[in-house]
Amino acid sequence: MPWTPIGQNDAITWPELEGLFRRKDLPAVDRHLSWLASNGVTCLRLMLEYTHGENRYLEKPVGHFQPNMVRLWDDMFDLCARHGLRLLLTPFDTFWLWLRWSKHPYNKANGGPCPRRGNILTDRATLDAIKRRMTFVVERWGGSGVIFAWDLWNEMHPAQMGDSAEGFAVVATELSDHVRTLELRLFGRSHLQTVSLFGPILYSHPGVADTIFRHPGLDFASTHLYAEGTIDHPRNTVDPAIAVGDLVREAVGHTPPDRPYFDSEHGPIHLFKDKKKTLPEPFDDEYFRHIQWAHVASGGAGGGMRWPNRHPHVLTKGMRHAQRVLSGFLPLVDWSRFRRRNISAETIVSNPAVRAFACADDEQAVVWLLRTDSLDRKGMLDPTATPLAARIDLPGLRAGTYDIMPWDTRKGGLMGRQSAEVRDGRLSFELPALVTDVALAVRRQGSRSPDPCGTPPRA
Repeated sequence: MPWTPIGQNDAITWPELEGLFRRKDLPAVDRHLSWLASNGVTCLRLMLEYTHGENRYLEKPVGHFQPNMVRLWDDMFDLCARHGLRLLLTPFDTFWLWLRWSKHPYNKANGGPCPRRGNILTDRATLDAIKRRMTFVVERWGGSGVIFAWDLWNEMHPAQMGDSAEGFAVVATELSDHVRTLELRLFGRSHLQTVSLFGPILYSHPGVADTIFRHPGLDFASTHLYAEGTIDHPRNTVDPAIAVGDLVREAVGHTPPDRPYFDSEHGPIHLFKDKKKTLPEPFDDEYFRHIQWAHVASGGAGGGMRWPNRHPHVLTKGMRHAQRVLSGFLPLVDWSRFRRRNISAETIVSNPAVRAFACADDEQAVVWLLRTDSLDRKGMLDPTATPLAARIDLPGLRAGTYDIMPWDTRKGGLMGRQSAEVRDGRLSFELPALVTDVALAVRRQGSRSPDPCGTPPRA
């Protein structure tokens, strides 16, 4: 059965999961995870330790796995299994490890193996310790069925390798081979693997694309979309979506056919972390929703995974509603047969005020159309604007008649249905009334039928 990652980044120290620690409030965490599942969330991205304080180290000293933290993760795995949620796990929170290196157990000054943080991925003793951590985690939880995939290293960076990117492939290979060999020996199968990257590193060190997108041992590609001035510090809700569409198109272009790509971190990090500001909730909800649809319509898997960057550090109810609406759209597409490629630039829209985000194969397409001409003073789209008409031309579809199913991205639900014929290699149809944005599922008649309901799961 097709499965799509819908979720976000979370942490065992943030408000919704903090009840896990020392079992302070397991029922509250249980209720929260149940609520996530009912809103269409399928997975969470978590780090095995989150070390902006001194009481959440998984190992202290190195090689000694703290019983209270092991029990915390036992509980988390049990609760996720209860609610059908999956985890994308990464072994270290490398951001806080770097900032608080003077306190970290892996620091040689604290009895650890590594003499300096700039060599954490080149020092032999440290790599061996990292692999022992992964061995412990695989042996204890690798057979549970809760793990969706391993992010073998969060935001691999030249600074962790003596300011050189030459070791990316070597480290990725060593970690990948270690985990896969162990899983195959223990369980007869292995989980999916990726290595994540802070997206802007692609421009300062373009050679890392070979590892992040095309490494033969990895199963999917993931980057963190923090484009400067648009995604990391948004002034309106349109420009970040356009940036995401462009970045996903670039990433999909890097990635081999049939290897999925998705953004596993995004959000207004510069505004929140450096400027100490939290976006107004209505603006942030629309910013989130636009990024989600730009991601999936441009060819990414799911809607991307937000890093909250809010105070408190949780997603809003509006963001959860947006995830639920996306989950309702997914059954309109036969994902098991959809070999999507990005066609955003090749899609023709008659009205220049409408931006198209699109991916397709020869029988299906996913399109998101975003209006760009009606921003109000708050930087949000005006829901009372006069509707626009636009004609859409999609390329590359095989001959036949196609169902075009418009989806309400705000409330969820189909907004009617129309059909059109492919002529001269293009599918052309009219959208009579676009107010803010709309998603489209496009399918050739005679292919396997989508879910006729198109109804989001009940909150």
